[in-house]
Amino acid sequence: MSTIPDLGTLGAAHRAVWASGDYPAVAAELIPGLGEVVVNAAAVGPGDRVLDIAAGTGNAAVPAALRGADVVAADLTPELLAVGARLAADRGAALEWVEADAQALPFPDAAFDVVLSCVGVMFAPFHDRAAAELLRVCRPGGRIALLAWTPGGFVGGLLATLRPFVPAPPPGASPPVRWGDEAYLRTLLGDGVRDLHTSLGSARFAVTDSPAAFRDWWKQRYGPIVTTYARLADDPERTAQLDTAFLDHLTATRTGDHWDSEYLLVTAVRL
Repeated sequence: MSTIPDLGTLGAAHRAVWASGDYPAVAAELIPGLGEVVVNAAAVGPGDRVLDIAAGTGNAAVPAALRGADVVAADLTPELLAVGARLAADRGAALEWVEADAQALPFPDAAFDVVLSCVGVMFAPFHDRAAAELLRVCRPGGRIALLAWTPGGFVGGLLATLRPFVPAPPPGASPPVRWGDEAYLRTLLGDGVRDLHTSLGSARFAVTDSPAAFRDWWKQRYGPIVTTYARLADDPERTAQLDTAFLDHLTATRTGDHWDSEYLLVTAVRL
């Protein structure tokens, strides 16, 4: 396992990123159906004890609870948990919301029948630590279902566009989209699972058909982009460079009146 910096210090920084902007709007407007994809893949049913890691506002946790499962939604950012709890109540879903770092989960070994994550755990910077925790809390014979953006898809390209404009990651951190690489994920989960299956899918982003308007949409809502522009606020030249690179990416990847973003869906059984 890699030597890692203090998780508390890093966690505070990551909480600030995801609390900025309006991630609840991203979840509701951009990826509302992806949680259901993960829940279906894991065959969640009544009585299952389910953990949704890096749950955000509960895109996967709430559908799981509505199927009668006993669900815990864990996320590093309390602001997102608070929104998720309100949304769950509005839908008549009962579940537990827990502030937790995916790399240091506050749950006993083998506590869950099903462990899920929908474009969530991939953003924990220390992949080996997050994977070990994911496996630790899933009981032997339990089901795992993960959905992650691929390196070559739209979101992978978007994160690559941001990379020259953000601070260097801490030592030992890995890019989020590596979770969307099948070969890497097989190595990451290693001999902790059996019956690992993967498939590729695509999420359609259709909040606007204008690359410039979509750039503004991201700049107002998505925490990593909001904070990147905030860091560049006193540097108009770099801001302009990012604006240009961002618009180039959106223009090149538009398909008609929308954008498609590829993801990898993974299911496995805990050994």
